[in-house]
Amino acid sequence: MQTIHIGSDHAGFVLKEQLKQVLSGKYKIIDYGPGNADSVDYPDYAHPVANAVEKHGGMGILICGSANGVAMAANKHAAIRAAICWLPEIAALARQHNNANIVCIPARFISDETAEQIVEVFLNTAFEGGRHQNRVNKIACI
Repeated sequence: MQTIHIGSDHAGFVLKEQLKQVLSGKYKIIDYGPGNADSVDYPDYAHPVANAVEKHGGMGILICGSANGVAMAANKHAAIRAAICWLPEIAALARQHNNANIVCIPARFISDETAEQIVEVFLNTAFEGGRHQNRVNKIACI
């Protein structure tokens, strides 16, 4: 069973809980928090998710109001390719062309249904490799 590492900030908490319900039974879900919708700092949740994906594999889901904050924090990790996705088509391309391993969802700007579609597409789309592999190899600054 594939492992999904998930986290959010306060703006993404409700959507995080909903996505966990949708994904449960199909995936092993590891929730890095927060445990409620009280105000928190998004890096405190983005970094543990990114660390887990980097060290243990699997895929990640990060959710905040705009998705920008969690994406910025996650992308500080050399082995992470976190993509902000607001449409299922963007999620497909992030996987196919960029081999993204964390999807970042803007909870304040998309519907719950669209978020579910984005996650489904992201988790079930393969990296195409080929000409894209050379580009992906140039992303990390290590």
